[in-house]
Parts: sequence; C-alpha cells; structure tokens
Amino acid sequence: MTERKPPGLDFESWVDRQFREAEERGDFAALAGRGKPLPDESPRYDELWWVKQKMAREGLSHLPASLVLRKEAEDTLAAAAEAPSEERARRMVTGLNEKISAALRAPLEGPPLGLVPYDVDAFAARWRATHGG
Repeated sequence: MTERKPPGLDFESWVDRQFREAEERGDFAALAGRGKPLPDESPRYDELWWVKQKMAREGLSHLPASLVLRKEAEDTLAAAAEAPSEERARRMVTGLNEKISAALRAPLEGPPLGLVPYDVDAFAARWRATHGG
C-alpha cells in the first residue's frame, strides 16, 4: 500500500520518487511483457458506429443484392453438403435455385450475379457419394 503524499511536496516528484524506489527494490523486474509496448486493445473510433449497430440489429446488409445472393448460395451449398439427409439437401438446393431463377428474371442491383440454377440431381449424387448412401 502506498503512503499518502506528504504536505508541501510536489505531486509529480512524489509519484516519480515512488516509481524510482519501486524499481530500485525490483518490484517491476518480473512483470510479464517487460520492455514490450502495451497492446492496443481499444477499438478505433468509428463515426458510423451507430449505423452499423442499427443495421446489425435489423439484419440489414450494405452489400448489393447480387453479392448477398452469391454469399447465400455459397453458404447454402456448404450447408446442403453437410445436411443430415439427401431429401434435406435437395430441398436446400431447390430453394436456392428458386431464388437464383427469380434473380435471373428480374436482375438484381450490383455486379453481375454470375450464377445459374444448380443441377439438383448431380448435387444429390455427390451428397450420396460423400455420405455413403
């Protein structure tokens, strides 16, 4: 426990003296990370933090619809490959194909979609091959 600052002694010199004496006693010798800079774990200030929090709460995306559908297709195919049954995998790919077909009929905003409906039977055959069915 540190002592109280004596009256009449400058605060800065009192603190400096305490640090010097502690260092002379070796109190800082075994500290983890000694001689290394402190990690900067504070988040950087972002002036749009409230917009990003609101979008996350509302489940909104700032990506164009075509990129969102590409990401959804990637996620759906990965999930369908790990589906517990062939029927479930087929339903997932069929639902994805419906979304892709709708996007091809009425083009989405953003870069070109670059997707065509997937062959459900070929996907099911790959599912059976990997799941031993």
